[in-house]
Amino acid sequence: MRAVCLGGGLGAPTIMRGLKRHTDDITGLIAVTDSGRSTGKVRIALDVPAPGDVRSALVTLAESDPELRRLFQHRFRTDKSEDLDGMAFGNLFLAALTQLEGSFLAAVESASRMLGVKGRILPVTLYNTHLCAVLADGTVVEQEVNVRAPGKAPIQRVFLKDAHVDPCQGTVEAIERADLITLGPGSLYTTVCACLLVPEIARAIARSDALVVYVANTTRQPGQTDELGLADHVARIVEQLGGSGLDAVLVNDDPPPAELREHYAAQGLDYLEPTEGEISRIRALGVEPALAPLIDKWSGPRELWEKLDTIRHDPERVGDALVALLRARRASAAGTVA
Repeated sequence: MRAVCLGGGLGAPTIMRGLKRHTDDITGLIAVTDSGRSTGKVRIALDVPAPGDVRSALVTLAESDPELRRLFQHRFRTDKSEDLDGMAFGNLFLAALTQLEGSFLAAVESASRMLGVKGRILPVTLYNTHLCAVLADGTVVEQEVNVRAPGKAPIQRVFLKDAHVDPCQGTVEAIERADLITLGPGSLYTTVCACLLVPEIARAIARSDALVVYVANTTRQPGQTDELGLADHVARIVEQLGGSGLDAVLVNDDPPPAELREHYAAQGLDYLEPTEGEISRIRALGVEPALAPLIDKWSGPRELWEKLDTIRHDPERVGDALVALLRARRASAAGTVA
């Protein structure tokens, strides 16, 4: 199985972690438009694409010394430097490698060798571009940190600041040879759609013969999807793909414990219920809903640095569900041929 996992943040690494039990042929296509936290500081100071999500993906597929993986994820803690406080060591490491190697792609490949990565991690683009959005009230906001900010008008559409953004070398080729392509989970606009805004990436996925699956989020996200249901999420993905190309959406059907649901709801992260109405709306979009137990019901809430936690997916459950979908497709195709 040749898998391509598109996204960023904590979502794509979760999927890759789950699929590692089934294949070593995994390529992560990772978002590079983050502009907040330590990633934003590195982008401004050193003029590189956002390294944070790439760093997390590298560590997910790494087979090297655990201490080296811990070091890559370590964040400095200091009250003497605002720029260093909260800075992830791996972000600085990738920026330093970019200067030494002459390109961000060469830096990622070099870091992959050092970390003993099984599979491949690629930024979706090497352009140091920014995510922008047109809001429902006509306002235009620039930079990812402002696109995801709560308390503004709903997002109408997103776009990249640079008009012509080419994909990173190797990304389209990975899509063309894939058996399985996963999108998400993760922030709908600032992660998944941000990757699909690279035109050749979206076109390659839309025309791919692979099984293309959107792994649906578990909750709404303040500032991005406050009023959106599951079908609305799927509709936005289909739009970004040009109206076709998405085969299935993987949806959790294992209700979270009441305490987890209430904890996140208090922060504006309402659980996305897979109601009959939502499922019917998804089918009407030409996408097949696949329901399976996907969430981690046993771990408590996490403290994330300057990020909202959410009801998270369990890597093994999602990996098994994705492989089952691919096997069912292959069996159906074999039956049709026979």
